Amino acid sequence: MKRDIGGVKVLIVDDSEDTREILTRTLTTGGYGVIVASGVGEAVELLDQGPVDILITDLRMGESSGLDLVKYTKQNFRDVAVVMVTGYPSIETAVEAVKNGAEDYLTKPFTEEELLTVLKRVTAHLHDKEVVGTQPAIKNGIVGASDLIMKVHEEIEKSARASLTVLVSGESGTGKELVARAIHYAGPRMANPFIPVNCGGIPEELLESELFGYLKGSFTGANETRAGFFQTADGGTIFLDEVSEMSLSMQIKLLRVLQDNEIYMIGARKPQKVDVRIIAATNRDLLSRVERGAFREDLFYRLNVIPIFVPPLRDRGDDILMLANHFLQKFAFDTQKKPSVFTSNALKALREYRWPGNVRELENVVKHAVVMSDSDLIDVPDLPLLMRFSVPAIKGKFRTLAEMEVDYISNVLESVDGNKTRASMILGIDRKTLRTKLKNNQKEKQIGE
Repeated sequence: MKRDIGGVKVLIVDDSEDTREILTRTLTTGGYGVIVASGVGEAVELLDQGPVDILITDLRMGESSGLDLVKYTKQNFRDVAVVMVTGYPSIETAVEAVKNGAEDYLTKPFTEEELLTVLKRVTAHLHDKEVVGTQPAIKNGIVGASDLIMKVHEEIEKSARASLTVLVSGESGTGKELVARAIHYAGPRMANPFIPVNCGGIPEELLESELFGYLKGSFTGANETRAGFFQTADGGTIFLDEVSEMSLSMQIKLLRVLQDNEIYMIGARKPQKVDVRIIAATNRDLLSRVERGAFREDLFYRLNVIPIFVPPLRDRGDDILMLANHFLQKFAFDTQKKPSVFTSNALKALREYRWPGNVRELENVVKHAVVMSDSDLIDVPDLPLLMRFSVPAIKGKFRTLAEMEVDYISNVLESVDGNKTRASMILGIDRKTLRTKLKNNQKEKQIGE
Protein backbone atom coordinates (compact mmCIF):
# COMPACT_ATOMS: atom_id res chain seq x y z
CA MET A 1 0.00 0.00 0.00
CA LYS A 2 1.40 3.41 -0.97
CA ARG A 3 1.01 6.66 0.95
CA ASP A 4 0.73 10.31 -0.13
CA ILE A 5 2.99 12.86 1.54
CA GLY A 6 0.01 14.54 3.20
CA GLY A 7 -0.60 12.97 6.60
CA VAL A 8 2.81 11.27 6.84
CA LYS A 9 4.36 11.87 10.25
CA VAL A 10 8.16 11.98 10.56
CA LEU A 11 10.10 11.59 13.81
CA ILE A 12 13.46 13.41 13.73
CA VAL A 13 16.05 12.21 16.25
CA ASP A 14 19.26 14.24 16.61
CA ASP A 15 21.18 15.62 19.59
CA SER A 16 21.90 18.84 17.69
CA GLU A 17 19.21 21.48 18.14
CA ASP A 18 20.32 23.29 14.97
CA THR A 19 19.99 20.09 12.92
CA ARG A 20 16.53 19.40 14.34
CA GLU A 21 15.38 22.94 13.43
CA ILE A 22 16.73 22.72 9.86
CA LEU A 23 15.17 19.29 9.23
CA THR A 24 11.87 20.38 10.78
CA ARG A 25 11.67 23.49 8.58
CA THR A 26 12.53 21.55 5.42
CA LEU A 27 10.05 18.72 6.04
CA THR A 28 7.24 20.99 7.21
CA THR A 29 7.62 23.03 4.03
CA GLY A 30 7.56 19.77 2.08
CA GLY A 31 4.16 18.84 3.55
CA TYR A 32 5.21 16.35 6.25
CA GLY A 33 4.05 16.31 9.85
CA VAL A 34 7.08 16.49 12.17
CA ILE A 35 7.89 15.58 15.78
CA VAL A 36 11.39 15.71 17.25
CA ALA A 37 13.51 13.97 19.89
CA SER A 38 16.97 14.82 21.18
CA GLY A 39 18.01 11.24 21.94
CA VAL A 40 17.20 7.53 21.80
CA GLY A 41 15.28 7.40 25.09
CA GLU A 42 12.96 10.25 24.14
CA ALA A 43 12.50 8.73 20.67
CA VAL A 44 11.43 5.40 22.15
CA GLU A 45 8.74 7.14 24.20
CA LEU A 46 7.43 9.02 21.15
CA LEU A 47 7.39 5.81 19.09
CA ASP A 48 5.41 4.09 21.83
CA GLN A 49 2.89 6.94 21.80
CA GLY A 50 2.65 6.74 17.97
CA PRO A 51 1.69 6.85 15.26
CA VAL A 52 4.94 7.51 13.37
CA ASP A 53 5.45 6.74 9.67
CA ILE A 54 9.13 7.60 9.11
CA LEU A 55 12.05 7.80 11.54
CA ILE A 56 15.06 9.97 10.64
CA THR A 57 17.85 9.35 13.13
CA ASP A 58 21.40 10.52 13.54
CA LEU A 59 24.06 7.83 13.99
CA ARG A 60 26.02 9.27 16.92
CA MET A 61 24.21 11.07 19.73
CA GLY A 62 26.44 11.35 22.79
CA GLU A 63 26.56 7.93 24.43
CA SER A 64 23.59 6.62 22.44
CA SER A 65 23.70 4.88 19.07
CA GLY A 66 21.29 5.47 16.24
CA LEU A 67 21.87 1.86 15.16
CA ASP A 68 20.27 0.67 18.41
CA LEU A 69 17.28 2.86 17.68
CA VAL A 70 17.06 1.44 14.14
CA LYS A 71 17.09 -2.12 15.53
CA TYR A 72 14.49 -1.32 18.16
CA THR A 73 12.19 0.39 15.67
CA LYS A 74 12.29 -2.37 13.06
CA GLN A 75 11.60 -5.07 15.63
CA ASN A 76 8.80 -3.30 17.47
CA PHE A 77 6.96 -1.15 14.91
CA ARG A 78 6.02 -2.90 11.69
CA ASP A 79 5.02 0.19 9.68
CA VAL A 80 7.79 2.66 10.56
CA ALA A 81 10.36 3.27 7.81
CA VAL A 82 13.86 4.36 8.85
CA VAL A 83 16.38 6.75 7.31
CA MET A 84 19.86 6.89 8.88
CA VAL A 85 21.76 10.21 8.87
CA THR A 86 25.41 10.64 9.85
CA GLY A 87 28.30 13.05 9.65
CA TYR A 88 30.75 10.13 9.97
CA PRO A 89 30.27 8.24 6.70
CA SER A 90 31.74 4.80 6.08
CA ILE A 91 30.81 1.77 4.04
CA GLU A 92 30.68 -0.35 7.21
CA THR A 93 28.18 2.02 8.84
CA ALA A 94 25.96 2.08 5.76
CA VAL A 95 25.97 -1.70 5.54
CA GLU A 96 25.19 -2.06 9.24
CA ALA A 97 22.32 0.43 9.03
CA VAL A 98 20.71 -1.34 6.06
CA LYS A 99 21.32 -4.72 7.64
CA ASN A 100 19.41 -3.61 10.73
CA GLY A 101 16.47 -2.44 8.65
CA ALA A 102 17.10 1.14 7.50
CA GLU A 103 15.43 1.89 4.16
CA ASP A 104 17.95 4.58 3.22
CA TYR A 105 21.13 6.34 4.31
CA LEU A 106 22.13 10.03 4.09
CA THR A 107 25.56 11.57 4.70
CA LYS A 108 25.92 15.07 6.14
CA PRO A 109 25.98 17.63 4.67
CA PHE A 110 23.07 16.98 2.29
CA THR A 111 20.82 19.33 0.36
CA GLU A 112 17.12 19.87 0.91
CA GLU A 113 16.49 18.26 -2.47
CA GLU A 114 18.45 15.12 -1.51
CA LEU A 115 16.52 14.80 1.76
CA LEU A 116 13.11 15.26 0.13
CA THR A 117 13.99 12.82 -2.67
CA VAL A 118 14.86 10.13 -0.16
CA LEU A 119 11.68 10.76 1.82
CA LYS A 120 9.49 10.64 -1.28
CA ARG A 121 11.05 7.30 -2.22
CA VAL A 122 10.53 5.93 1.27
CA THR A 123 6.97 7.28 1.46
CA ALA A 124 6.07 5.62 -1.85
CA HIS A 125 6.98 2.24 -0.40
CA LEU A 126 5.57 2.58 3.11
CA HIS A 127 4.06 -0.70 4.30
CA ASP A 128 5.53 -2.71 1.43
CA LYS A 129 6.88 -5.95 2.94
CA GLU A 130 9.26 -8.56 1.66
CA VAL A 131 7.79 -11.98 2.41
CA VAL A 132 9.71 -15.20 2.63
CA GLY A 133 8.51 -18.75 3.07
CA THR A 134 10.09 -22.13 3.65
CA GLN A 135 7.91 -25.04 2.62
CA PRO A 136 7.60 -27.70 5.34
CA ALA A 137 9.20 -31.12 4.81
CA ILE A 138 7.15 -33.72 6.68
CA LYS A 139 8.04 -37.34 7.35
CA ASN A 140 6.65 -39.68 10.02
CA GLY A 141 4.44 -36.78 11.08
CA ILE A 142 7.56 -34.78 12.00
CA VAL A 143 8.37 -31.47 10.29
CA GLY A 144 12.03 -30.81 9.46
CA ALA A 145 14.94 -31.68 7.20
CA SER A 146 17.99 -30.92 9.36
CA ASP A 147 20.72 -33.54 9.77
CA LEU A 148 19.70 -34.06 13.40
CA ILE A 149 16.09 -34.79 12.45
CA MET A 150 17.13 -37.03 9.57
CA LYS A 151 19.07 -39.09 12.12
CA VAL A 152 15.91 -39.36 14.24
CA HIS A 153 13.98 -40.60 11.19
CA GLU A 154 16.64 -43.25 10.60
CA GLU A 155 16.40 -44.41 14.22
CA ILE A 156 12.58 -44.51 14.00
CA GLU A 157 12.69 -46.76 10.95
CA LYS A 158 15.22 -49.13 12.49
CA SER A 159 13.47 -49.39 15.86
CA ALA A 160 10.05 -49.94 14.21
CA ARG A 161 11.19 -53.30 12.80
CA ALA A 162 11.33 -55.02 16.19
CA SER A 163 9.26 -54.83 19.38
CA LEU A 164 12.16 -53.89 21.64
CA THR A 165 11.77 -51.27 24.35
CA VAL A 166 12.67 -47.70 23.34
CA LEU A 167 13.70 -44.79 25.56
CA VAL A 168 13.08 -41.41 23.93
CA SER A 169 14.87 -38.51 25.62
CA GLY A 170 14.91 -34.78 25.02
CA GLU A 171 13.76 -31.47 26.43
CA SER A 172 10.09 -30.72 27.02
CA GLY A 173 8.25 -29.73 23.87
CA THR A 174 10.64 -31.35 21.39
CA GLY A 175 8.13 -33.90 20.09
CA LYS A 176 8.94 -37.12 21.93
CA GLU A 177 5.38 -38.42 21.62
CA LEU A 178 5.49 -37.83 17.85
CA VAL A 179 8.57 -40.06 17.71
CA ALA A 180 6.81 -42.75 19.74
CA ARG A 181 3.75 -42.64 17.47
CA ALA A 182 5.93 -42.81 14.38
CA ILE A 183 7.64 -45.96 15.71
CA HIS A 184 4.30 -47.59 16.48
CA TYR A 185 2.63 -46.79 13.16
CA ALA A 186 5.69 -47.81 11.12
CA GLY A 187 5.84 -51.26 12.76
CA PRO A 188 3.90 -54.52 12.80
CA ARG A 189 1.65 -53.33 15.68
CA MET A 190 0.25 -50.40 13.71
CA ALA A 191 -3.28 -51.87 13.52
CA ASN A 192 -3.43 -52.23 17.32
CA PRO A 193 -3.80 -49.54 20.01
CA PHE A 194 -1.28 -46.81 20.80
CA ILE A 195 -1.92 -45.69 24.39
CA PRO A 196 -0.12 -42.55 25.67
CA VAL A 197 0.21 -42.15 29.46
CA ASN A 198 1.61 -39.07 31.18
CA CYS A 199 3.13 -40.61 34.31
CA GLY A 200 3.90 -37.19 35.78
CA GLY A 201 0.31 -36.05 35.35
CA ILE A 202 -1.31 -38.87 37.34
CA PRO A 203 -1.23 -38.70 41.16
CA GLU A 204 1.04 -41.32 42.69
CA GLU A 205 -1.79 -43.02 44.60
CA LEU A 206 -3.75 -43.50 41.35
CA LEU A 207 -0.96 -44.44 38.95
CA GLU A 208 -0.94 -48.17 39.75
CA SER A 209 -4.70 -48.56 39.25
CA GLU A 210 -4.56 -46.51 36.04
CA LEU A 211 -1.75 -48.62 34.59
CA PHE A 212 -2.79 -52.11 35.74
CA GLY A 213 -6.51 -51.83 36.52
CA TYR A 214 -8.38 -53.16 39.56
CA LEU A 215 -10.97 -55.75 40.59
CA LYS A 216 -14.38 -54.94 41.97
CA GLY A 217 -14.25 -54.55 45.75
CA SER A 218 -10.45 -54.32 45.89
CA PHE A 219 -10.66 -50.94 47.64
CA THR A 220 -13.27 -48.45 48.77
CA GLY A 221 -15.01 -47.04 45.73
CA ALA A 222 -14.08 -49.94 43.42
CA ASN A 223 -17.67 -50.67 42.46
CA GLU A 224 -16.73 -52.51 39.28
CA THR A 225 -13.76 -54.23 37.68
CA ARG A 226 -11.83 -51.86 35.47
CA ALA A 227 -9.01 -52.57 33.01
CA GLY A 228 -5.86 -50.44 33.09
CA PHE A 229 -3.82 -48.88 30.31
CA PHE A 230 -1.71 -52.03 29.87
CA GLN A 231 -4.78 -54.19 29.16
CA THR A 232 -6.13 -51.53 26.80
CA ALA A 233 -2.82 -51.51 24.92
CA ASP A 234 -2.65 -55.32 24.63
CA GLY A 235 -1.23 -56.21 21.21
CA GLY A 236 -0.12 -52.63 20.65
CA THR A 237 2.13 -49.99 22.25
CA ILE A 238 2.02 -48.09 25.52
CA PHE A 239 3.87 -44.78 25.66
CA LEU A 240 5.03 -43.90 29.18
CA ASP A 241 5.84 -40.19 29.10
CA GLU A 242 7.75 -38.61 32.00
CA VAL A 243 8.72 -42.07 33.24
CA SER A 244 11.32 -40.41 35.48
CA GLU A 245 8.48 -39.13 37.70
CA MET A 246 7.52 -42.64 38.84
CA SER A 247 8.15 -43.47 42.49
CA LEU A 248 10.62 -46.24 43.34
CA SER A 249 7.76 -48.56 44.32
CA MET A 250 6.08 -48.05 40.93
CA GLN A 251 9.40 -48.56 39.19
CA ILE A 252 9.61 -52.05 40.74
CA LYS A 253 6.14 -52.90 39.38
CA LEU A 254 7.06 -51.63 35.90
CA LEU A 255 10.27 -53.66 36.01
CA ARG A 256 8.21 -56.79 36.65
CA VAL A 257 6.15 -56.09 33.53
CA LEU A 258 9.30 -55.70 31.44
CA GLN A 259 10.81 -58.92 32.81
CA ASP A 260 7.77 -61.22 32.74
CA ASN A 261 5.23 -59.55 30.41
CA GLU A 262 2.75 -59.85 33.27
CA ILE A 263 0.72 -57.39 35.32
CA TYR A 264 -1.13 -57.67 38.63
CA MET A 265 -4.46 -55.90 38.76
CA ILE A 266 -5.11 -54.36 42.17
CA GLY A 267 -6.92 -56.98 44.24
CA ALA A 268 -5.87 -59.89 41.99
CA ARG A 269 -3.96 -62.93 43.25
CA LYS A 270 -2.82 -64.16 39.87
CA PRO A 271 -0.85 -62.27 37.21
CA GLN A 272 -2.28 -61.52 33.79
CA LYS A 273 -0.22 -61.90 30.61
CA VAL A 274 0.00 -58.85 28.32
CA ASP A 275 1.63 -58.39 24.93
CA VAL A 276 2.60 -54.73 24.95
CA ARG A 277 5.53 -52.86 23.49
CA ILE A 278 6.81 -50.19 25.89
CA ILE A 279 8.15 -46.86 24.66
CA ALA A 280 9.22 -44.58 27.52
CA ALA A 281 10.18 -40.91 27.41
CA THR A 282 11.94 -38.50 29.72
CA ASN A 283 13.11 -34.89 29.73
CA ARG A 284 15.60 -35.64 32.51
CA ASP A 285 19.03 -37.21 32.67
CA LEU A 286 18.08 -40.69 33.92
CA LEU A 287 21.69 -41.75 34.50
CA SER A 288 22.23 -38.88 36.93
CA ARG A 289 19.00 -39.88 38.70
CA VAL A 290 20.30 -43.46 38.90
CA GLU A 291 23.48 -42.15 40.53
CA ARG A 292 21.40 -40.20 43.09
CA GLY A 293 19.26 -43.24 43.84
CA ALA A 294 16.09 -41.63 42.42
CA PHE A 295 15.76 -44.14 39.57
CA ARG A 296 16.44 -47.86 39.56
CA GLU A 297 19.53 -48.85 37.59
CA ASP A 298 18.03 -52.20 36.48
CA LEU A 299 14.90 -50.44 35.17
CA PHE A 300 17.02 -47.88 33.32
CA TYR A 301 18.85 -50.59 31.37
CA ARG A 302 15.57 -52.42 30.67
CA LEU A 303 14.12 -49.25 29.18
CA ASN A 304 17.25 -48.06 27.39
CA VAL A 305 17.46 -50.95 24.92
CA ILE A 306 17.05 -48.55 21.96
CA PRO A 307 17.83 -44.94 22.94
CA ILE A 308 16.60 -42.10 20.72
CA PHE A 309 17.48 -38.48 21.43
CA VAL A 310 15.18 -35.73 20.09
CA PRO A 311 17.26 -32.54 19.58
CA PRO A 312 16.15 -29.16 20.95
CA LEU A 313 14.63 -26.79 18.42
CA ARG A 314 17.47 -24.25 18.77
CA ASP A 315 19.89 -26.81 17.24
CA ARG A 316 17.72 -27.61 14.23
CA GLY A 317 18.54 -24.63 12.01
CA ASP A 318 16.04 -23.95 9.23
CA ASP A 319 13.63 -26.53 10.68
CA ILE A 320 12.45 -23.57 12.78
CA LEU A 321 11.24 -21.79 9.64
CA MET A 322 9.67 -24.95 8.24
CA LEU A 323 7.77 -25.52 11.46
CA ALA A 324 6.65 -21.88 11.63
CA ASN A 325 5.18 -22.06 8.13
CA HIS A 326 3.67 -25.47 8.86
CA PHE A 327 1.81 -24.03 11.84
CA LEU A 328 0.67 -21.05 9.74
CA GLN A 329 -0.90 -23.41 7.21
CA LYS A 330 -2.38 -25.57 9.96
CA PHE A 331 -4.08 -22.65 11.71
CA ALA A 332 -5.36 -21.32 8.36
CA PHE A 333 -6.96 -24.70 7.67
CA ASP A 334 -8.40 -24.96 11.18
CA THR A 335 -9.94 -21.47 11.00
CA GLN A 336 -10.78 -21.66 7.26
CA LYS A 337 -8.92 -18.41 6.64
CA LYS A 338 -6.38 -17.30 4.07
CA PRO A 339 -2.89 -18.30 5.30
CA SER A 340 -0.76 -15.51 6.76
CA VAL A 341 2.82 -14.92 5.62
CA PHE A 342 5.95 -14.11 7.63
CA THR A 343 8.13 -11.18 6.64
CA SER A 344 11.85 -11.82 6.26
CA ASN A 345 12.54 -9.89 9.48
CA ALA A 346 10.03 -12.02 11.40
CA LEU A 347 11.63 -15.22 10.12
CA LYS A 348 15.04 -13.87 11.13
CA ALA A 349 13.76 -13.20 14.66
CA LEU A 350 12.27 -16.71 14.87
CA ARG A 351 15.50 -18.26 13.59
CA GLU A 352 17.70 -16.45 16.12
CA TYR A 353 15.55 -17.06 19.21
CA ARG A 354 16.69 -19.81 21.61
CA TRP A 355 13.29 -21.55 22.05
CA PRO A 356 13.48 -22.85 25.65
CA GLY A 357 9.99 -24.33 25.18
CA ASN A 358 10.97 -25.92 21.84
CA VAL A 359 8.36 -26.87 19.21
CA ARG A 360 5.47 -26.45 21.61
CA GLU A 361 6.54 -22.88 22.33
CA LEU A 362 6.93 -22.14 18.61
CA GLU A 363 3.42 -23.43 17.92
CA ASN A 364 2.00 -21.15 20.63
CA VAL A 365 3.96 -18.15 19.32
CA VAL A 366 2.66 -18.66 15.77
CA LYS A 367 -0.89 -19.12 17.03
CA HIS A 368 -0.60 -15.89 19.05
CA ALA A 369 0.84 -13.99 16.07
CA VAL A 370 -1.95 -15.15 13.75
CA VAL A 371 -4.61 -14.03 16.22
CA MET A 372 -2.99 -10.70 17.10
CA SER A 373 -1.82 -9.59 13.65
CA ASP A 374 -4.07 -7.04 11.92
CA SER A 375 -3.04 -8.16 8.43
CA ASP A 376 -2.03 -11.21 6.41
CA LEU A 377 1.61 -10.32 7.07
CA ILE A 378 3.23 -11.35 10.34
CA ASP A 379 6.13 -9.08 11.23
CA VAL A 380 8.47 -8.79 14.22
CA PRO A 381 6.09 -6.51 16.21
CA ASP A 382 3.54 -9.37 16.13
CA LEU A 383 5.98 -11.63 18.00
CA PRO A 384 6.47 -11.77 21.79
CA LEU A 385 8.63 -9.07 23.40
CA LEU A 386 11.34 -11.64 24.21
CA MET A 387 12.11 -11.91 20.48
CA ARG A 388 12.49 -8.21 19.85
CA PHE A 389 15.45 -5.89 20.24
CA SER A 390 14.97 -3.41 23.09
CA VAL A 391 16.64 -0.25 24.36
CA PRO A 392 16.03 1.67 27.59
CA ALA A 393 13.31 4.29 27.21
CA ILE A 394 15.14 6.99 29.17
CA LYS A 395 18.68 6.85 30.46
CA GLY A 396 18.75 6.99 34.26
CA LYS A 397 15.70 4.80 34.93
CA PHE A 398 17.61 2.15 36.82
CA ARG A 399 16.08 -0.97 38.36
CA THR A 400 17.19 -3.20 41.21
CA LEU A 401 18.61 -6.67 40.58
CA ALA A 402 15.55 -8.12 42.32
CA GLU A 403 13.23 -6.34 39.87
CA MET A 404 15.23 -7.57 36.89
CA GLU A 405 15.18 -11.09 38.32
CA VAL A 406 11.39 -11.00 38.66
CA ASP A 407 11.01 -9.85 35.03
CA TYR A 408 13.34 -12.58 33.79
CA ILE A 409 11.52 -15.30 35.73
CA SER A 410 8.19 -14.03 34.38
CA ASN A 411 9.53 -14.12 30.81
CA VAL A 412 10.82 -17.67 31.22
CA LEU A 413 7.50 -18.82 32.71
CA GLU A 414 5.60 -17.22 29.84
CA SER A 415 7.82 -18.95 27.27
CA VAL A 416 6.99 -22.39 28.70
CA ASP A 417 3.26 -21.74 29.26
CA GLY A 418 3.61 -21.50 33.04
CA ASN A 419 5.26 -24.92 33.44
CA LYS A 420 7.15 -24.41 36.73
CA THR A 421 9.14 -27.65 36.38
CA ARG A 422 10.46 -26.62 32.96
CA ALA A 423 11.04 -23.03 34.10
CA SER A 424 13.05 -24.15 37.13
CA MET A 425 15.25 -26.32 34.87
CA ILE A 426 15.94 -23.36 32.54
CA LEU A 427 16.65 -21.05 35.49
CA GLY A 428 18.91 -23.60 37.19
CA ILE A 429 16.95 -23.63 40.45
CA ASP A 430 14.62 -26.16 42.07
CA ARG A 431 10.83 -25.82 42.12
CA LYS A 432 10.82 -24.88 45.82
CA THR A 433 13.16 -21.94 45.22
CA LEU A 434 11.06 -20.83 42.24
CA ARG A 435 7.87 -20.95 44.32
CA THR A 436 9.56 -18.92 47.08
CA LYS A 437 10.70 -16.23 44.64
CA LEU A 438 7.23 -15.98 43.09
CA LYS A 439 5.62 -15.83 46.53
CA ASN A 440 8.01 -13.09 47.75
CA ASN A 441 7.34 -11.08 44.60
CA GLN A 442 3.59 -11.30 45.20
CA LYS A 443 4.05 -10.05 48.77
CA GLU A 444 6.10 -7.07 47.55
CA LYS A 445 3.35 -6.18 45.09
CA GLN A 446 0.71 -6.29 47.84
CA ILE A 447 2.82 -4.05 50.12
CA GLY A 448 3.33 -1.62 47.23
CA GLU A 449 -0.39 -1.44 46.63
